Amino acid sequence: MISSCRSTRKIQSAISTKKDSVEIKSTSNPHEDSVKFIKDTYAQLLSNKIEFETFSAKINTDYQGSDGKKYDVNVFIRMKKDSLIWVSVNGALGIEGMRVLIDKDSVRILNKLDKEYQVRSMSYLQEVAALPLDLHTVQQLIIGNPVFLDTNIVSYTSDGSTVSLLSEGTWFRHLISINNNDHVVVHSKLDDVDILRSRTCFLNYSDYETDKGVKFSTNRTISVTEKTKLDVKLSVFSA
Repeated sequence: MISSCRSTRKIQSAISTKKDSVEIKSTSNPHEDSVKFIKDTYAQLLSNKIEFETFSAKINTDYQGSDGKKYDVNVFIRMKKDSLIWVSVNGALGIEGMRVLIDKDSVRILNKLDKEYQVRSMSYLQEVAALPLDLHTVQQLIIGNPVFLDTNIVSYTSDGSTVSLLSEGTWFRHLISINNNDHVVVHSKLDDVDILRSRTCFLNYSDYETDKGVKFSTNRTISVTEKTKLDVKLSVFSA
């Protein structure tokens, strides 16, 4: 993606956040125009962050796991911010096959088809998704906000229609692309900083709708590749 853009500018800066604001401390020979551009772009990105206290939605989900099997299910979700996620998974003919309750510490799974009930730690969810997920990150994924967003931005590119910011965080090098017109996220690519893991995640956001001034992506894809591959397509209908 970087190589296809017309211009790439490197900056020498350290960026830190406090209450969603960006403070930029320039090092020697700073590129002031680049620093200002990145600060403004990051602020525009944050301005489209969706805030919520409760959220409910129906999500049509196409899922292909590491076993190669494909599943097409309807998922009903209710969330309370930083508290819990309630999930009902319905298969063919609207038959409910599973219920999941996620809180800060655990994942509770009721498999109604096999009549099994499990209580697992959050590490179980991390193993399934091959991502360092916690309750907050899962909620941000569902609501459509960017995840693993870091302010240590090392470069940017612009091709006229989109701006891409490249950051280096604790877990990932994150290349996030933002539409120039309305400053919504279009693509997000995460590469593991641990080269031994070779983990990569692609997230695509499209078909934005505006409701009460909030821009909401109704179609998304998530693809995670490590030793195995996980592909998920989501069509989200908020309630």
